[in-house]
Amino acid sequence: MLIADWSEIIERILVHFQISVTGVALATVVGMIIGITLTRFPKIATPALSVIEVFQTIPSLAMLSILLIFLGLGNNTAIMAIFFYSLLPIVRNTHAGILSVDPALLDAGKGMGMNSFQVLFKVEIPNAIPVILSGLRISLITAYGIVTISVLVGGGGLGRFVIRGIQMQNMGVMLTGAIPIAAMALLTDLLLNYLEKRMTRHNRSSRTA
Repeated sequence: MLIADWSEIIERILVHFQISVTGVALATVVGMIIGITLTRFPKIATPALSVIEVFQTIPSLAMLSILLIFLGLGNNTAIMAIFFYSLLPIVRNTHAGILSVDPALLDAGKGMGMNSFQVLFKVEIPNAIPVILSGLRISLITAYGIVTISVLVGGGGLGRFVIRGIQMQNMGVMLTGAIPIAAMALLTDLLLNYLEKRMTRHNRSSRTA
C-alpha cells in the first residue's frame, strides 16, 4: 500500500534522480579527464588509482557525515558524496577503455593526418565509450542508494519515505520509497547495458567496414 499521493511520489522520484545524475555527471567530467591523463602518464596511474580507491573504503554514512561539516545540511552534501564514490569507476574504466583501443586504429588515425587531440576525440574516446558506460552504470546505481540515506543529512528524494517507514515500522510507507528506487536501478541497468552492447557492436562493425 502506497501511503502518499502520486504527485508527491513523482516529485520525490525526480529529486532523487536529479541528485544522483548531478553527482555522477560531475564525476564523469572530472573522472574522464583524470583517466585520460593517466593513460599519458602511466608511471603515476597505479598510485593515483590507489589514492582514489581510498574514497571507496569510507562507509557512505561516514562520508556524508564528513561532508556535512563542510557543506551543511541539504542536497549538496549528497551530490558531493556521489561524486567521490563515482570517481573510481569512471577513472578506472576511462583509463582501461583508452588503453584497450586497438593500436592499429591509432596508427590509422595518425596516418590520416590527425593530431593527438583529433585521435583522442575521434578514435580513442569513441572506442572506449562502451567501457566508460559500464563505469557510469555502476556509478548511477550506487548513487541511488547514497541518495536514499542522504535524508539523514537533510537530503531529498525517496529516502524520506524509506526512513520514515522504518521509524514508523510501516511497511507501506517504506515500500513507497523502496519500490521506485529499485525500479530506477533496474531501468538504469537495462538501459545502459543496452547502450553499452550497442556501442560495442557499432565499434566492431566500424572496424570491419
